[in-house]
Amino acid sequence: MSEASTPTPELSKYDRLIAAARDETPAVTIVAHPCDETSLRGALEASHMGLIAPVLVGPEAKIRSVAAEHGLDLAGREIVDVPHSHAAAAKAVAMIREGCGELLMKGSLHTDELMKEVAASATGLRTDRRISHVFIMDVPGHAETLFITDAAINIFPDLEAKRDIVQNAIDLWVTIGLGQPRVAILSAVETVTTKIPSTIEAAALCKMAERGQITGGLLDGPLAFDNAIDPEAARIKGIVSPVAGRGQILVVPDLEAGNMLAKNLTFLSHADAAGIVLGARVPIVLTSRADTVRTRLASCAVAALYAARRRVAQVAAV
Repeated sequence: MSEASTPTPELSKYDRLIAAARDETPAVTIVAHPCDETSLRGALEASHMGLIAPVLVGPEAKIRSVAAEHGLDLAGREIVDVPHSHAAAAKAVAMIREGCGELLMKGSLHTDELMKEVAASATGLRTDRRISHVFIMDVPGHAETLFITDAAINIFPDLEAKRDIVQNAIDLWVTIGLGQPRVAILSAVETVTTKIPSTIEAAALCKMAERGQITGGLLDGPLAFDNAIDPEAARIKGIVSPVAGRGQILVVPDLEAGNMLAKNLTFLSHADAAGIVLGARVPIVLTSRADTVRTRLASCAVAALYAARRRVAQVAAV
């Protein structure tokens, strides 16, 4: 009698993304001011995993001191010495502009400090697309990866900004190989009413998709959160669409709503929340000091995978 084979455990949603990214050439990543243990360890761990090839930009003495204190190996690592965090942000962005890297990664400096340099009109990394943030959520008990956008950059986006926010998220989903996304435009209710402006914007976004102003995804909205992710809730409300109850990209009305939604999932449902910024010349890995190593690796993996697939597409287009 042959022995029963041991079943291979199924990879988590993040593990699948990390595995896919490891199959690509590591992306040269400019890391701005990795001057605490968390940010420096995150960059080095991502390098050890074969996700990125980091270039460390910051005060060299401080970076080496942090590495020595926490037993981190900097052998063979390129360090660009600058005096402080503001200089690190400016230099990191300048290096991206000069073509020295494919990704930008936030270290131990404030998000606003880095994004101010990214958004500078003359010296930054702006494109004709609005810059926006996407949380890539791995929620225990939920079968699919969820994107939540925008919960970190645009505070009260108008309709034109929301068009770019939606398109950025769709482009990420498609480019990293997740297929055609189902995009749920969230509000408090599923009916259109002038009393809640976000319902009108949701309806307008859906019409923009019909007219080809947003491409690559299936849109529906307005949808309340339950109707967006729970098939039974959508059925009870009589909402019939390919998206209702099965949303994969959740587009929130504003930053306040998105931030609370993402943090509710993180702290009450114990979800992991990786995050990257899109719409600039390169993807930006925007980590938080509270992020776990796994979350940081997932953020790097998504950004690196996106950069690699864009690189292949650009070569094919030539």
